[in-house]
Amino acid sequence: MKIMEFINMAAHNKIIELVALAVVFDTIFGVLRAIREKKFNSCAGIDGAIRKVGMLISLVFMLAIDMLIKVNLIGFIPETVRSQLGLTSVGVAEFFALLYIAYEVVSIFKNMALCGLPVKKVWAAVRTFLGKYTDELPDTDELEQSSIKGSVEAAGPQEKK
Repeated sequence: MKIMEFINMAAHNKIIELVALAVVFDTIFGVLRAIREKKFNSCAGIDGAIRKVGMLISLVFMLAIDMLIKVNLIGFIPETVRSQLGLTSVGVAEFFALLYIAYEVVSIFKNMALCGLPVKKVWAAVRTFLGKYTDELPDTDELEQSSIKGSVEAAGPQEKK
């Protein structure tokens, strides 16, 4: 496969396009949050930029792995997610892209809430959906308390219940 064919394939992969879109939205709301709080945060600072670029670069390398080794990880994706996304096969890149999307969605809604946007109902729906598959989500109380204080870091560490 030629390099241009590989780049074209990567650019037209719908799940990777969703990751790129999530990264853009998270960056936008992170910058808005930084403006509101008058300080850098994990999205608008260098750490956030490194994390986001790292996610995208890792997806390119995982696409290369998918081209060399045909692996189908569809069994690791819950049936409801498979049917919602219309997935029939999931390579290594798509598997990690789905994880990156979930991570970015949480960050987007955290930033939206900390910007003062009225997203509590949408956040509750996303939290319920993602809560079925992970217990690594921030507490709703943490976001509510932080939006009053202006920063998630001020709320302290999350305790496992």
